[in-house]
Amino acid sequence: MRGNISPKKQQMMLEENIRTLIPKMAVPTIVAQLITTIYNLVDTYFVSTIGTQATAAVGVNSSLERTITLLGSLIGAGACSYIARLLGAKRKEDADRVLSTSLFTGLALGLVLMAAGLVIIRPLVYLLGANEDCVEYSMQYARYVLLAAPFMIGSFILNMCLRSEGSATFAMVGIGFGGVLNCFLDPLFIRTFGLGVAGASMATAISKTISFCILLYPYLRKNTSVDIALRKFRLLAADVKEVLAIGSTSFFRSALAVVAMVTINRVASAISTPALAALSVANRVMEFPFAFILGFGQGYQPVVGYNWGARQYGRVRESLSFSAAVSVIGAIIVGGALAVMAGQIVMIFNSQADADVLSIGILCIRLQCAVLFSHALNSIINMFFAGIGDARRAILMSTARQGYVFIPIALILPRLFGATGVASVQAAADLICLVISVPLMITAYRLIAEREREQTAD
Repeated sequence: MRGNISPKKQQMMLEENIRTLIPKMAVPTIVAQLITTIYNLVDTYFVSTIGTQATAAVGVNSSLERTITLLGSLIGAGACSYIARLLGAKRKEDADRVLSTSLFTGLALGLVLMAAGLVIIRPLVYLLGANEDCVEYSMQYARYVLLAAPFMIGSFILNMCLRSEGSATFAMVGIGFGGVLNCFLDPLFIRTFGLGVAGASMATAISKTISFCILLYPYLRKNTSVDIALRKFRLLAADVKEVLAIGSTSFFRSALAVVAMVTINRVASAISTPALAALSVANRVMEFPFAFILGFGQGYQPVVGYNWGARQYGRVRESLSFSAAVSVIGAIIVGGALAVMAGQIVMIFNSQADADVLSIGILCIRLQCAVLFSHALNSIINMFFAGIGDARRAILMSTARQGYVFIPIALILPRLFGATGVASVQAAADLICLVISVPLMITAYRLIAEREREQTAD
């Protein structure tokens, strides 16, 4: 396989029925996302047994983890889209160069982020939303997350690039194994070794590092369509422009998600520690349906990119229609089930039976579940434009939900309604995002029709 695009994978991406291909690509990604979500829930559960302040610290460090993956999303998402299109156009050597340059650049930036974060760790956690009640716990958790920063960024890049060439199952194994391992390490480090919050962070760091090693393995064995080698590292202006143009859509989405999370954490922290803890629990719980949405979208994106690069526009249209319908219907079903069980779920993470944590957490979950279909549609539209290389529209869509729509609402609703406003922010933002996603979906179909007319004329 070395030096050639796999004919089997090429045939799969360009000829297999869309209704079987997208689930084939998406299911491993969804499973990996779900395993990561379960690990986050397990992490939150064991930390919650320490106390409300420790639970709040986990919420603070969710912002830190997202900050680290910002660099991974900037490089990985852009490389994934570009490599898929290069492989679709049969430009294998260019794909090798793009992946090698992307990975080594990501690892170097991770080292810089790790060093800087450890130097300013106390002001860092304050900036992320910690208050006096939970600052020490927040620092304990942050320290080991920072040590794993290079591997977290590298894992993100490798995971996305494996999916770009159709190896979604192995990408699932790499991410999933780390998540499963973390579920075993959490109780061992927190309870058996008595390491508390620091133990939870150690478990996370070890799991992320092992995931990176697993994801790197097929490249070292040359069992992939794209090769990694230091000698192929080339910072070419054209490659950098292409990767950053599309990667910026994921980067800005993730960057604004961090800003949004820090903003709402700081607002909730100013109201009360229970409000911050409730928000932490609700956000962890909502990662479960988000895993389905994000996993399905990430399974869809390489398909649209590969077929766009190969000028198979009929398959591009079919994949968009199929993915939008499945994601919206699935979001309605999953959201309804989760809303019904919200009370029982929050109780699991509320070991001290704090009434404020319970009421705020339930309200936050149910409101988000009511508009979950909007998040699903937004994700597919964003993945479509990112997949075809339309950076401008992809950024417009990706930065809405937790960016220019979310942040103003996060500053207004809590001032008007207190803790109830905190619980309502994300749901309100999701609903307003429909004003953006529906017109962009119409634009997507128009673009496909234009390309088909041009192809017919040629």
